[in-house]
Amino acid sequence: MIVFDKLWQTMKEKNVSQYQLIKNHGFSTGQLDRLRKNANVNSYTLNSLCKILDCNLDDIAEYVKE
Repeated sequence: MIVFDKLWQTMKEKNVSQYQLIKNHGFSTGQLDRLRKNANVNSYTLNSLCKILDCNLDDIAEYVKE
């Protein structure tokens, strides 16, 4: 299972809020809700987050064995 627990810490370190993602970068509240719930998100969303946060995929997502 892929979890996005690291995303919230990376956002904090980069001083990027959920509000900024919505207002400045066109993220929907639904996308953020899926990330909070570790639900399915597409690679476009992950790519956008890495670009916005200037980070690597492993800074926002992690594979955890169930």
